[in-house]
Amino acid sequence: MTNNDVLKKLRVALQLRDDDIIKILSLVDFRVSKSELSAFFRREDHPKYMECGDQILRNFLNGLVIHLRGPMPENVKKQIPKQK
Repeated sequence: MTNNDVLKKLRVALQLRDDDIIKILSLVDFRVSKSELSAFFRREDHPKYMECGDQILRNFLNGLVIHLRGPMPENVKKQIPKQK
C-alpha cells in the first residue's frame, strides 16, 4: 500500500474535501496547493500523477491529530523533553 493509497483511504473514511486537507496541513505549517493535492489522488497512469512522499503523509497525520484532538496544552508541552 502506497502513501497515496493511505491518503485516499483517510480522505474517504473521514469525508474530507480538498479544502479540509489543506487546512489540516496548515495546522502543522505545511503548505500545499490544490493542484498538488489533486495530483496525489489521480490514477498512477495519469500524466499529472504525483507520488505522495513520506514528509507529506507524516505532516498530514500530525495535522490530523491536532484537527481531531485540538492543540497540545501548554502544561503538557513543558513536560515533554525536546528532541535534538
